[in-house]
Amino acid sequence: MKDIRIAWLLPTAWFYWHPVLSHFAKIFPQARVFTALWPGFAKGYEDSFPVEIVGENRFVAPKRETTGYSRGFTFLSPNIIIRLLQYKPDLIFADSFRIWSLFALLLKPFCAWRVILSYEGSSPTVDYRNSPLRLFLRRLMVRAADAYMTNSQTGKAYLVEVLGAKEELVFARPYEVPDAQSLLSNSTTSVQVPEAKKPIFLFVGHLVPRKGLLLLLQACQQLNKQGCQDYTLWIVGDGEERKAAEMFIQANDLQEQVKLLGKLDYNCLGSYFQAADAFVLPTLEDTWGMVVLEALLFGTPVLCSQWAGAAELITNGENGYVFDPYHPEQLAELMSYFVKNSEQIKKMGEKSKQTMTSHTPIAASVTLAKIVESLCGV
Repeated sequence: MKDIRIAWLLPTAWFYWHPVLSHFAKIFPQARVFTALWPGFAKGYEDSFPVEIVGENRFVAPKRETTGYSRGFTFLSPNIIIRLLQYKPDLIFADSFRIWSLFALLLKPFCAWRVILSYEGSSPTVDYRNSPLRLFLRRLMVRAADAYMTNSQTGKAYLVEVLGAKEELVFARPYEVPDAQSLLSNSTTSVQVPEAKKPIFLFVGHLVPRKGLLLLLQACQQLNKQGCQDYTLWIVGDGEERKAAEMFIQANDLQEQVKLLGKLDYNCLGSYFQAADAFVLPTLEDTWGMVVLEALLFGTPVLCSQWAGAAELITNGENGYVFDPYHPEQLAELMSYFVKNSEQIKKMGEKSKQTMTSHTPIAASVTLAKIVESLCGV
């Protein structure tokens, strides 16, 4: 296996990819990541796999979406073709249905490499079910690929039922999974999280309409009206909706309960997951939702929107609850339950940890290795 040359085409190689790629590189030392947006190595994974930066990742959206992903086009450098021809991989992991994936599939008959298409997960905007042209192109790409992988069962259903992928060639198992090492500061001094009234609810994400933050604040508004004020909500992140959130907090006298902490370094987030009593993801659309897995990893119960792919990992009453963010009263009721049942939170926290025992970077890399073995006959 050490001699197999593998190319990862990841237009955005964000921090959460690095633990899996690091362990994968131990199995396949010849593996190489090609990316157009590189944030640097996650803490603890410096130089653990080779990276080549090819051009830039530029996203152009004709219009701004309010509750879903922005529809548009990602412009990636065609120089990836030259890099691949120079590298001569035996197998390519191609991220989604981007232009780099198309290049890899078009060159496949001439270069004799195999291509695995990865599809993070299914969601209304990114599925393009109402676009005959996009679906036609995706079906052709699926037909040309050798195998497919996805984090979720909904992603598998989309690949098989909508795009016509052969079910036996679709590997549905979480491969985007976190590692505590990259989420905890490796400095000599620990991260100092602010003191807060318990229970502490935590939100981590971009402050954009898709993430449903204002609906979460509406749930807090309802809690306060009910006289339930003994809790804290930490909001970690920044974005265009911060101003609206600040105005809502002030207008509804939520200053004592809701704290806007701003954007934090990725390697500091673990300390906040550890300090929180529950994590809340009120997203209106997420193909996966890595923050859910990050919270579970640190033994934090999760209140998860039904519109996140990672909701598949939440079992109601065991490691959290799934709710409909369009009905803030549902979320308010669940938060109220957590405020009044601290012992139940602890039990759910243990279940959260158990959930992640089979979803580790090592386990994910082993699964990916088995896919490679099945295709390359090693």
